[in-house]
Amino acid sequence: MVSTVISNVSKFSLEDWMQNPPERTEWVDGELLEKNGVTLKHGRIQANVGYYWRNYKDSSGQKGQVYTEVPCRTNKQGRVPDVAYLTPELINQFGEPAVLPQSFPLIAEIVSPTDLAEEVIAKSQEYLQSGGEEVWLVFPENRWIIVITKNQRLVFLSGEVVSTQTVLKGFSVAVDELLA
Repeated sequence: MVSTVISNVSKFSLEDWMQNPPERTEWVDGELLEKNGVTLKHGRIQANVGYYWRNYKDSSGQKGQVYTEVPCRTNKQGRVPDVAYLTPELINQFGEPAVLPQSFPLIAEIVSPTDLAEEVIAKSQEYLQSGGEEVWLVFPENRWIIVITKNQRLVFLSGEVVSTQTVLKGFSVAVDELLA
């Protein structure tokens, strides 16, 4: 996803962003960035991930909530993951603030062709260092899903079944079905 600096915003702090994040923005390295570059394919896969996670959460009785494009704070930034799952315990702890004050336990980022690998990997580490437990990096063009936790990195390819590792236990789906 391409991000561009919003040039007409002066001195917009992370605290300002936490109180009232402008739509389709992230607060990164002291600047307010507008998220651009969403394609139909990106939106479809984002909806698929949310749909499959939500259905599994409901059918397995694990409760919690699945969100798309919802803001959270990491140790350094204000981020908006493509898809996120919030456990019932964290819902009880935080309620529904404007911005979750930590990373979501389970996050999926749909990687666009214009995203830089180093930036996407750095973002996944940022999530994990800020309360996240599992990050899915979904590469639609290559038909790969990389699942990252604090202790492991797994790659799932077309023809394989991807599964959660630490959060939303027991969930699995065929990579090709998720990317269909």
